[in-house]
Amino acid sequence: MRPWHDRPGALERFISDLVADELARLRPGAPLALPPRPWPAAVRLDEDGIGLDSLDRMGVAPVLTEALHLHESGFGDWVETAAESLRRFDAALTFRTSGSTGTPKPCRHVLAALQREVEALAGLSPLRGAVGRVLAAVPSHHICGFLFTHLLPARLGAVETVDVRGLTAPALRHQLHAGVLVIGHPAFWRLFAKHGLGTPLPHGMRGVSSTAPCPDALAQGLVDQGLESLLQVYGSSETAGIGWRDCADAAFAPVVLHGHLDWLDAGHFTVGGRADAAVQVGGVNVFLSQVRRCLCDHLAVADADADRHALCAELDAWVRTRLPAPARPRAIKFGAALPVDRRGKACDWSITARVGAGSS
Repeated sequence: MRPWHDRPGALERFISDLVADELARLRPGAPLALPPRPWPAAVRLDEDGIGLDSLDRMGVAPVLTEALHLHESGFGDWVETAAESLRRFDAALTFRTSGSTGTPKPCRHVLAALQREVEALAGLSPLRGAVGRVLAAVPSHHICGFLFTHLLPARLGAVETVDVRGLTAPALRHQLHAGVLVIGHPAFWRLFAKHGLGTPLPHGMRGVSSTAPCPDALAQGLVDQGLESLLQVYGSSETAGIGWRDCADAAFAPVVLHGHLDWLDAGHFTVGGRADAAVQVGGVNVFLSQVRRCLCDHLAVADADADRHALCAELDAWVRTRLPAPARPRAIKFGAALPVDRRGKACDWSITARVGAGSS
């Protein structure tokens, strides 16, 4: 018997219905105006096609994987699928935070911006000169690993990148040669120093440390052992690289400018708190004041007699022409006034109240 998914239009019907149903669940207060189903295979799912923003697409992907058991495919199938997808679109990537300060969240980055950052890093004094091999001791799917074990080696003309995370100390020692660039994090460098892997280190060997603050004593100790330079990079999954230094206890110099920094002089800073009023949505900064202005510009927002469901759809169409996808509200609630707590201060809407569910 012919496989069900080989029948003409079968997958288009199945996936169209599944995606539409999941979108209705994800957007209970702001439904999308979807085209008639089934959708043709050539249609795009993004904002210029069906109308799904990045969060919508991330929401439906796990459901599709679950329904069709895509996770039970072989590893080679995953690689082939990923390669085909990247041939169609590779202009952006999404990395996840580690979760050390809360629930891991996705952070979207435009590839061209990351390449500009690597171009700036490659011009820094600690990285100038020939690099024959990169030794990687960091996960390559995290943003620092992607920058330093994928993009940077290509920019520096490194012959190869070797994953050294599973090597024993003696095996790692055999990998250390002149012209090697080691990409690590403070815990790796601490073990590196403890096992005496570099006493003395080969001439011309350099290192990079990121993902967490590197203790000054550790950084200086590695240089004392013969490391030519240790580039320390400060940043995060949300921002990528912000600043760098190559001397213990020195101030950071900017790679690219992000957020609020406490400047010591024209070229150096220490890290202060976040000063803007933005929130992260899918790795994109969204300014709530901009969203508020957009909604308030619609005359019916202040009209208590408007039909709520009709207005909900109207507002969804309104913001689509005025706000980028990450800034668009995913649900809308109506009320006589903004909510306040028992002290009379502004607070959030109840997370259980939704349009059409007896809200007021």
